Amino acid sequence: MARIVISEFLSLDGVMQAPGGEDEDRSGGFEHGGWQDFDDAVGRAVDEAMATTDALLLGRRTYDIFAGYWPTSAEEPGLAERLNSLPKYVVSTTLEEPLAWSNSSLIKDDVPKQLAKLKELPLRDILVFGSGDLAQTLMEHDLIDVYRLMLHPIVLGSGKRLFREGNPKTGLRLVDSKISGTGTVIATYAPERPK
Repeated sequence: MARIVISEFLSLDGVMQAPGGEDEDRSGGFEHGGWQDFDDAVGRAVDEAMATTDALLLGRRTYDIFAGYWPTSAEEPGLAERLNSLPKYVVSTTLEEPLAWSNSSLIKDDVPKQLAKLKELPLRDILVFGSGDLAQTLMEHDLIDVYRLMLHPIVLGSGKRLFREGNPKTGLRLVDSKISGTGTVIATYAPERPK
């Protein structure tokens, strides 16, 4: 049975919006894009996550950003090749098939049920990057098996947050933690569920 693993770059005040680039996501007037400090330890954490990833699960906005970058990226050829070859499940009510990025499938209807079915596939990890609105659906329906959070030592004061007003109460157990040379806390949590 597959695990849904959410992997997020967060500021200390929980902002997840546009960590990678200035123009990555300016929605809502966000002007702090590119705030993430990507050092070797953070890179290793991403590599470790990718080592057990058999599929990606993405929301529409993150899919658009990734599909516009990774198919032609020459910056990180190993990661680009891995991302391009993986099956990608895209949750969107506005996209139509066929999707442009190779190995992409659309999840459009009865989303919680379709996501639960994904977990029944004979895969290891289904990795979620970014995808803030999708993350809310996953939390609401208790579908996340692992939270991998990279907390950067910066307070942004505005922007889209991973944990929002109205999220369900969820107990988390710390599974692993590391601190990078630049002070990023890389913390892995598992939800506390009744056995």
